[in-house]
Amino acid sequence: MRYAIVTETYPPEVNGVALTVQSLEQGLRARGHAVCVVRPAQAGMRPGREGDQTRVASVPMPRYAGLRIGLPCAGRLQRLWRDARPDAIYVATEGPLGWSAVRAARKLGIPVATGFHTRFDEYMRDYGLPWLQPVAMRWMRHFHNSAQATLVPTRALGDFLQASGFHEVRLLRRAVDTVLFDPAKRDEGIRSAWLGDDAGPVVIHVGRIAAEKNLDLAVRAFRALQQAQPGARYVWVGDGPMRERLSRHNPDFIFLGIQRGEALARLFASADLFAFPSTTETFGNVTLEAMASGLATVAYDYGAAHEHLRDGGHGAAVPLQDEATFVEAVVRIGSDAALRRAMGAAARDAVHPLSPDRVSADFDALLAGLAGRETGHARLATA
Repeated sequence: MRYAIVTETYPPEVNGVALTVQSLEQGLRARGHAVCVVRPAQAGMRPGREGDQTRVASVPMPRYAGLRIGLPCAGRLQRLWRDARPDAIYVATEGPLGWSAVRAARKLGIPVATGFHTRFDEYMRDYGLPWLQPVAMRWMRHFHNSAQATLVPTRALGDFLQASGFHEVRLLRRAVDTVLFDPAKRDEGIRSAWLGDDAGPVVIHVGRIAAEKNLDLAVRAFRALQQAQPGARYVWVGDGPMRERLSRHNPDFIFLGIQRGEALARLFASADLFAFPSTTETFGNVTLEAMASGLATVAYDYGAAHEHLRDGGHGAAVPLQDEATFVEAVVRIGSDAALRRAMGAAARDAVHPLSPDRVSADFDALLAGLAGRETGHARLATA
């Protein structure tokens, strides 16, 4: 079959949406399908078609350095898909490019599935615009209800969206590459560079360094741990608008910038504790990556943590907004090396059976199901 994937973000950009979309694309190709990817042109690139990728004109995305959003281009997409008609289209993001794709597909009668990857309504709160939260929710609801299915990574998110008026919600679970993310990649040379003569522990943060990640709580929890364990170190992997301020106010933190692939896997495996205080994730792929790397994990009890992190067994799944319990868990687990090791081993065992191939098969089946039925607004129950 022939599929199209439309996304505002795609590697070499590094974020959860870009990497998830690439994994879905690669999974479809591995199953023998033709896949065309439509994405914004990066800085220095000319819009145009190259192989199976079509790049459209773009502008920088406000407040998100390095990311560009596609300009409206429904007419161009109609011409593209008339020449090479997809059987079904997956639209991963709600930006101008995504809206153009949905409009073009509806005009051509091609079925569309959208992906719900980002809680833009909660971003409004974190960037000081809480009065825009209901506006953002209405905007997202209209976008996703224009498609034949909205894909979500957890049942809890699906239930929330259905209760919020999203009509066609379908569950597509996530997995993790347990060959790439493996405790065996622990590197004592890396640890020595971080710790010197100190014993640790090493806490790691992986992700965008930005307001929506609740980083003030991350810093507060680490400082509490450091009072109990003066040799503790905090390693930050990623980049974002808060990096400069955090670095200036916390000169002992270790900032490593954006890392990918094997380099990222070695950093994960070389740490001791993953502390993830974000409350705005739709899933949180990094939680599974940390668990697969054998790290005890402290995270709020939603998204990936709610699905896979057993409180007291793999780390701590903290009730949402309970900051005191989050800090206490970081200090308690971070101060007990034997407990960390036991929890990390159990976390690895818990996610090891997760299969990216199973996700690819489910995604393929969902798109094929849409392609095999008449375009319309038949309701899709959360599976």
